[in-house]
Amino acid sequence: MLPLPEVIMGTSCLGNIYRELPQTTKTAIVKEFITHTDAPPTFDTAGKYGAGLALECLGKALQELNISPADVIISNKLGWLRVPLEQEEPTFEPGVWKNLQYDAVQRIDYDGIMECYEQGNQLLGNYKANFVSVHDPDEYLARATDKSHEDNLYDDILLAYKALNDLKQAGQVSAVGVGAKNWRVIKRLSEDVALDWVMFANSYTLYDHPVELALFMHELQSRGVFVINSAVFNGGFLTGGDYYNYKPVDKDTEDGIALLEWRTRFFALCTKYNLTPATACVRFGLNAPGVQSIALSTSRPEQVENNLSMTKAEIPDSFWNELILL
Repeated sequence: MLPLPEVIMGTSCLGNIYRELPQTTKTAIVKEFITHTDAPPTFDTAGKYGAGLALECLGKALQELNISPADVIISNKLGWLRVPLEQEEPTFEPGVWKNLQYDAVQRIDYDGIMECYEQGNQLLGNYKANFVSVHDPDEYLARATDKSHEDNLYDDILLAYKALNDLKQAGQVSAVGVGAKNWRVIKRLSEDVALDWVMFANSYTLYDHPVELALFMHELQSRGVFVINSAVFNGGFLTGGDYYNYKPVDKDTEDGIALLEWRTRFFALCTKYNLTPATACVRFGLNAPGVQSIALSTSRPEQVENNLSMTKAEIPDSFWNELILL
């Protein structure tokens, strides 16, 4: 079993997701996490997070805190490469990342993944990724214009995994995994490549938790694959944010209205039980079938310790029974 703690620190906040943070705040977040987490402190990052900014800021923070590279685990989800910013806004996930100086493009094939790996380690400075994966293979496949095109794109992904396994065989990394929002793509990949771990994002949350996925997560655990649950707040929406799965909620659409009405009922239920919505989401996400770690992120240093403590909260069965009726 992989030596990962119960809570992994997500680093999207270090890449200026939704708002820009100064480096002092980013370093304080990393310090709080290292202070309060179980060893070894584990960080989930990616070239996509702020077009490499999260990698850069994580490396700076660890250096400022005098943390030995041997004392941390860094998981870098590969597939997005930093490139010059040629227009006012980055071309990937417009409106999500704030005040970036670079853009990012997807590079998924053998050479592309190797380039992303090398660039990621350069941005980390004195640190390097211990765990690697292909980031957003589902989004890559979504480009397909027809079945033949999809087959070609999937071949690119398989070549990317050949690169990752070559890195593992060479002793450059210790574990190979996958991170994606579309869990069915993870399932397909798990049948074709050897995975040490998987990270599900926006896939199994208190709001959205398909039975088929629960069965698959349990199956992965039984096969010895380490299961990580991520984005359990659906991009911040379940705790009061304006984005659902990283897209703004349109209050004038039927879907947007339904989401907001459900959240209002959810918040009222949490109030009834004297629970924060975040606590309910964390406990649900961590207790999902097969899940061994949960990835959490915050933009506030003072919130880190509380985030970690939420995993220990006791929630009565009656809360979950009423939740089903929402």
